[in-house]
Amino acid sequence: MKYTHQDTAKIVGFKTWSETRKLNTLLKIDAFMYCNLGLESTSSEKKKVKLISRKIYKAISIINPLFGYLLEAHMMEKDLTKAI
Repeated sequence: MKYTHQDTAKIVGFKTWSETRKLNTLLKIDAFMYCNLGLESTSSEKKKVKLISRKIYKAISIINPLFGYLLEAHMMEKDLTKAI
């Protein structure tokens, strides 16, 4: 079955899936969205993908808080050296 960003909450809620499978599926959805952006993509399309990506990272934070935080920090270009 092929999942989209609209299935994010459903994927997080799956009881029979392992944490790794959930993370891999969410990251695959995220990568697929970015791979479909091209030179002809408008700035609004790029913003929409970034917004959806942020929602996916928040869902990942529910599954694995540290990994989700690192993904969001990278997206928002936070300085992680202060956290150490």
